[in-house]
Amino acid sequence: MSQAYYGLPENVVFCKHCVISNQRPSSTVEFKHKQEENKATIGFDDEGVCDACRYHEVKEKQINWEKREQALIELLDQHRRKDGGYDVIVPGSGGKDSAYTSHILKYKYGMNPLTVTWAPHEYTEIGWKNFENWMHVGGLDNILFTPNGRLHRYLTQQAFLNLLHPFQPFIVGQRIIGPLMAAKFGVKLVMYGENQAEYGNNPDDNHVPTMDRKFFSVGNPEEMILGGKPVKDIISDGQFQLNDFVPYIPPNADYLESKGVEVHYLGYYLKWDPQECYYYAVENTGFQANSERTEGTYSKYSSIDDRIDMFHYYTTLIKFGIGRATYDAAQEIRNGKITREEGVHLVHKYDQEFPQKYFKGFLDYIDISEEKFFETVDKFRSPHLWEKVDGKWILKHQAE
Repeated sequence: MSQAYYGLPENVVFCKHCVISNQRPSSTVEFKHKQEENKATIGFDDEGVCDACRYHEVKEKQINWEKREQALIELLDQHRRKDGGYDVIVPGSGGKDSAYTSHILKYKYGMNPLTVTWAPHEYTEIGWKNFENWMHVGGLDNILFTPNGRLHRYLTQQAFLNLLHPFQPFIVGQRIIGPLMAAKFGVKLVMYGENQAEYGNNPDDNHVPTMDRKFFSVGNPEEMILGGKPVKDIISDGQFQLNDFVPYIPPNADYLESKGVEVHYLGYYLKWDPQECYYYAVENTGFQANSERTEGTYSKYSSIDDRIDMFHYYTTLIKFGIGRATYDAAQEIRNGKITREEGVHLVHKYDQEFPQKYFKGFLDYIDISEEKFFETVDKFRSPHLWEKVDGKWILKHQAE
């Protein structure tokens, strides 16, 4: 019998170029039941190099970025309005990526963006400050959408207990808020920043500028899976009604098509570099790095707006043996910011660090005990990745 959970390869292999392993899931279907099972993982070629690193070589050597930018200008010209209305929706939190995307669209390319935000679970102090600076320093318009807090906490709790994926409800909202607001405001263009395919999802997606509308085909809303449970089962418990779930129900793909809504990735048209996005956001939107590094990694400026963000990465460590430092280091190795040797050192030093700072607040937010937290975490440890030695969990494989 396989000792690997979630359909992961039993033989753990690390990329020869960066520090990512073949345990990294290549995609997540947020609306499906048992979403962590039988999931494809990042691909590796015969030389032991991962898809993400190979695509970075394509970015560096094969793509004509001047032609891509010209294609962007032509796309924007098709949607540019002259009546003062919004002509592009930019979803985001005011972090470095959405700050870069929205600001450059407005001030370099002359668009009139409306930024839309699906609220974090709980803002960090620096996250809220950057969110305010996004508008007040960056000079942008924004709609902050905050879903029913009681329902969102419940879904986050259930996602943690059933899937060890506390970010699932947030990701659902984050993914649909752009197209949803575009349809409501009569805007036909939605622009996200980077395509996650760049980091190891289906590599074919890197060659397509748009998000597949099939993502928004969920059928009967009562059959949707949120927090690892069908919506109809949650309703049957008597705490919530179907209309409470409206913010989580994606706009139908046919509806979006009838409205002419297109969802594009700016990273397809402009060469994407997260650190350069950070520098741009600092200079143009008042974005500030945190005063201390984020637990579980060495960085201070990436995904710093939500107090629960750290637990999302902690759960990826538990399920896949890949923590936040691994994700950060792999990305920075590809972009030439650090060497692989430096990346390996950083992974060994920080990847398994427990996110203690907001731990009590996280337990309060999802209303579970510390004992229940660790009981749940340990249940999701795959035997091919973890072993218990002298009462302590040890990760069997790390990049070397």
